[in-house]
Amino acid sequence: MKISTIYSFLDDLSPFNTQEKWDNSGLNIGSQNDIVERVYLSLDIDMEMIENIEPNSLIITHHPLIFSGLTELDYEKYPANIVKIMIQKNISLIAMHTNFDKSHLNKFVFENILGFSTDKNDDFVATCKGNWTKEELVDILQNKLLLEHVKVVNPKDKINSLAMVTGSGASFLDKITTDCFLTGDIKYHDAMKAKSQNLMMIDIGHYESESFFVDCMVMHLKLLPILGIISNSKNPFSYLK
Repeated sequence: MKISTIYSFLDDLSPFNTQEKWDNSGLNIGSQNDIVERVYLSLDIDMEMIENIEPNSLIITHHPLIFSGLTELDYEKYPANIVKIMIQKNISLIAMHTNFDKSHLNKFVFENILGFSTDKNDDFVATCKGNWTKEELVDILQNKLLLEHVKVVNPKDKINSLAMVTGSGASFLDKITTDCFLTGDIKYHDAMKAKSQNLMMIDIGHYESESFFVDCMVMHLKLLPILGIISNSKNPFSYLK
């Protein structure tokens, strides 16, 4: 199938022009005129994955491999080391990042994975009302997202409203009006700010909360006459005792 056909389908599904200004969603590597024999789906691209993918393929990822303009291609460094192999094997890449967060992924994880009923999905932020103890909420998150440990800021005994941004969403902190905010990559100063504003925050992990990109995307690719092969990248973090 021609990449332009797949690109057009993805653009209709989640328009690339809705991505954030700093983002680089769209065709990262390849040509619209290229013909691909198979499509792989993954959150990211890592070296192990790219070495095992068949030539003449397209990868659809959540995160772009190239975020900003490259000033050099040093094949000993990331991402040039991966780009080199992709060019050698004629592997193309389309990223569906912040455009897909807004249109599909955040709500999909909130509802289909965590089981919450969305009251509002505003831009990146999904919210809902309910009634949970902190223990009940932590149990849900650990079981559904397979979290070994949960970092909590300003824990509250009772939670009546939730907001969530998958991935790294602490920059939305000032816009959150719920009792508890779920997101990943919570930094120390984010935690201090949340505590001072009496906001409970739970770090749900960047990889852990966005790894469901593949599950969400494969549902939509069924509408195309080409097989979407799940070949998800691995979490770069290991947890040692």
